Amino acid sequence: MACLPPVVVLVRPHLASNLGSAARAAKNFGVSDVRIVEPGAAVEEESYRLASGADDVLASLRRYPDLDSAVAELPAVVATSSMRGRESARFLDLAELPSFLQDLGPETRVGYVFGPERSGLTEEERSRASACVRLPSVPEFPTLNITHAVAVVLAVARLSSPSPRREENLAAASEIEGAISHWDQALEAIGFYDTGHRERSLRDWRRIVAGRPLTQKECALLRGVANRVLVALRLRSKG
Repeated sequence: MACLPPVVVLVRPHLASNLGSAARAAKNFGVSDVRIVEPGAAVEEESYRLASGADDVLASLRRYPDLDSAVAELPAVVATSSMRGRESARFLDLAELPSFLQDLGPETRVGYVFGPERSGLTEEERSRASACVRLPSVPEFPTLNITHAVAVVLAVARLSSPSPRREENLAAASEIEGAISHWDQALEAIGFYDTGHRERSLRDWRRIVAGRPLTQKECALLRGVANRVLVALRLRSKG
């Protein structure tokens, strides 16, 4: 069984030339769905020149107002970075990517997210991923051109072999964000954020939840627990 073709998501790309080169790299590895998170560069003549045969991919670019909407229906989201951040427990070495994809199974559509050329993805953006792949660049010159990163990651991803079909469907990114939002309400209600570090605590909580693919059943269970917390608190306040 063939794997579902992945999605490439370019977050706030600055250069029109990189749109064309990324489209070409995507087509090299069988990817036709390339998405842009705004604000992103406009497609220009230079974009089509560098697309060099991938004009169809370039012409079908879809643009989204934010990362959440760009990956909303995808059950697995893999961010890319050359950085080593405090969330290192959720990082994969590039060589580990094929086995990670094998565990997901062939019917799991994966979105690969690449940050802007000048800064890379923010910590907040990385926290929304199922995993973050560390590109093994040298410390003296760690940042790859976004189009090089697209080519490297897609090439390594193709090394994974299809695994047996999952018995349960994975939750889409939008469902996981819904569960996190529900838990955010519950944590606020019980005074968990009294320390004044809500945003940092929420990022840590998101890493725990989004750091592994969740089934739809698991996601529903998380929401059910959060809902019972809120209901119990409301009943207590009435009593």
